[in-house]
Amino acid sequence: MTRIVFMGTPEFAVPVLSLLADRYDVVAVYTRADKPAGRGKTVAESPVKLLARARGLTVEQPRTLRNEEAQAHLRDYHPDLIVVAAYGLILPQAVLDIPPLHCINTHASLLPRWRGASPITHAILAGDQETGITLMQMEAGVDTGPIITTRAIPIERRDTTDSLTDKLAQLGAELLGEILPDWLAGQLTPVPQPDTGATYAGMVKKEEGLIDWQKPAVEIERAVRAYDPWPSAFTFWQGAQLKLWRADVKDAALPYPPGTVVELDHELGVSTGEGTLILREVQLAGKRAMPIEEFLRGQRGFVGSRFT
Repeated sequence: MTRIVFMGTPEFAVPVLSLLADRYDVVAVYTRADKPAGRGKTVAESPVKLLARARGLTVEQPRTLRNEEAQAHLRDYHPDLIVVAAYGLILPQAVLDIPPLHCINTHASLLPRWRGASPITHAILAGDQETGITLMQMEAGVDTGPIITTRAIPIERRDTTDSLTDKLAQLGAELLGEILPDWLAGQLTPVPQPDTGATYAGMVKKEEGLIDWQKPAVEIERAVRAYDPWPSAFTFWQGAQLKLWRADVKDAALPYPPGTVVELDHELGVSTGEGTLILREVQLAGKRAMPIEEFLRGQRGFVGSRFT
């Protein structure tokens, strides 16, 4: 039976590991080292590690794969194939050369668009109409390897990074399940990525969630969805952080400085650099998220104020 090593870390990678564990001989699961999470900074195990342990699979958590010791340990598993899904560590050429059937990556975009660490977030930010899964044969460059196959899905009007991640995680597992028998049989030939259309999606930073009210409302609304669940799109009101979880756009401009909160036909709008952002769900620091109507009942002076 084909010996497979799987490498992945977040929830996105769980459906792929589950499929492989059901159908193939997964000899080891590599995932990122445990790290503190949440307000209490309690050390948390990755979703992939939790599933691997539940399935009785061997778990490896090296800090790096760049040293000879880690590479030699990986060779000891004699993998025929390595499957990667959002692992989080760079695979050097010495690792890519280990399995005779190569290393396959499950990437959450239609390559060469949105290579890099956060393709889903960037697709929403850019207003892309579709995204998808690319299965590629890995090489030393960041998501530059030849493409085995792709499958597209539309980005829906209300999709967030959270909801789209769930959809693509399932799609990635389904697509891998379909093509893997042919790949193992040597019946698929990957195609080099085109030179045109390449874009890069860098790691998202917390400060990127801070809303610039000078931007058009349509861009701010995309940011609200793109930064859900992290780092969230946020602004400041009376010195406290205010997160925006749901919003809509109206083209009509308001005759007020950007960031001004205005009541409009039983709705609450915020003036922007272009158009109006309609608030639907917000969360003040230390409070739970709530519909804007409920939030207003406890916050006098909100209407007419201006976000800083």
